[in-house]
Amino acid sequence: MTNETTSPSDDRPVILLVEDEALTIMDLGDVLENGGYETVQCASAERALSILQARPDICGLVTDVELSGRTNGFDLANSVAEARPQLPIVIVSGRAAPDPERMPAGARFIARPCSGEDILDQLRSLLPC
Repeated sequence: MTNETTSPSDDRPVILLVEDEALTIMDLGDVLENGGYETVQCASAERALSILQARPDICGLVTDVELSGRTNGFDLANSVAEARPQLPIVIVSGRAAPDPERMPAGARFIARPCSGEDILDQLRSLLPC
């Protein structure tokens, strides 16, 4: 995992992973990294937006709906879709169903329970990189 200020040390595509459950983000980060991606991880939408502004190399977003902070994953996904319309987005939730009004165009929704591999497969299907 790289932090938000360092550049990745290799040429793997960089995924922004937003999840506030510590075990979940660690497990999913491992799956994505074992799947060939570099991850930048954070727990809030507010932090994710500042990372996206600082890191033009990020080429995908995976976010949970329930996050710490004031902004949820749907609002984050919509803000990201406005700022970077080509960025692939995967939204994951065990509690919220995908309200079509809240889903940005082109984003994918995955209901929990799901495996990290399910999320990785969805991400791969969306990513050009």
